[in-house]
Amino acid sequence: MGRLSLRNPLATPDQIAASPSQRQGMPSEVEADLRAYGCHLIQAAGTVLRLPQPVMATAQVLLHRFYYLASLYAFPLRGIVLGALFLACKAEESPQPIRSIINVVDIMVKRDRGYPEVVTDGYDSEYYELKNEMIIGEIQILRHLAFNVQVELPYGLLVNYLRSLELTEQPRVPQLAWNYLNDLLRTPVYVCFQPETIACGAIFLAAHTCNVALPTAPPWWAVFDASEEDVLTVAKAIRALYLHRPPCTMPLSGRELEIYLDGKLD
Repeated sequence: MGRLSLRNPLATPDQIAASPSQRQGMPSEVEADLRAYGCHLIQAAGTVLRLPQPVMATAQVLLHRFYYLASLYAFPLRGIVLGALFLACKAEESPQPIRSIINVVDIMVKRDRGYPEVVTDGYDSEYYELKNEMIIGEIQILRHLAFNVQVELPYGLLVNYLRSLELTEQPRVPQLAWNYLNDLLRTPVYVCFQPETIACGAIFLAAHTCNVALPTAPPWWAVFDASEEDVLTVAKAIRALYLHRPPCTMPLSGRELEIYLDGKLD
């Protein structure tokens, strides 16, 4: 029997090259926008619920992992957003009532779409539909991920690396690097690289942006078990993120996705 690894499971090169959604004909840029919007909803809802950042980060990583194993056509975004957030709350020991998660996510969607921010009363058909989607989403995430919902995050490593590099007293570098880690959650970077590399990529770009020199003899990233190529790839992913602003709302149900793609592909 193989030993349980505490390292994050990463997407394979084949999965990165062509996700299940892309193999079914979805344009890569549409999938990227859908993933980013799902992560936006998780972060926004988690902030309203006053969840710790590790809970919101874990939920977003689970969403990305799931969509490298399953298609957005088969499992529309809303149910997976709800299921990932519900599951992350339990995995990170910050449980929330089902009704609270559903109502807050629903309000975030209505706010993004300019709809009246009416809270479901817990007894109408809309609430039961959302609850059913959440339960199905959680079950499907667990099934596709083989119940491996452990997520190692780079936040603690970032703090230790900043201390080792004597950057904690820099006026901008620590906060900028922290912001980069949060923003990268909207991308698949967290399922393509281990936390050491992600933390190094954030530090590299933050230091570069602030014109702060880092040690080169030996290369500082090598001390933290990262390669120069991977660190640069993460930094480039951060920059690319800021060059593209995704739509303020995206299709959440199967029917909405069908209509959206019909318009995109015409």
